[in-house]
Amino acid sequence: MVVNLILLLGLLGGYLLVMPAITYFYLQKRWYVASSLERGFMYFLVFFFFPSLLLLSPFLNFRPQPRKI
Repeated sequence: MVVNLILLLGLLGGYLLVMPAITYFYLQKRWYVASSLERGFMYFLVFFFFPSLLLLSPFLNFRPQPRKI
């Protein structure tokens, strides 16, 4: 019973915190240089992790940085 609870909490933490953070950083690095196949994979990741991305979105800001003149 305890093992099942630990496993469930680990999977839930991975789905709600770890994978969305990895997805955010992946999207930030590859968004403007991705091929069409990779872009489809990005859309799949956003669709699959949508609930957990909503949980992290207030804390992360990936707007483009202003250009230096």
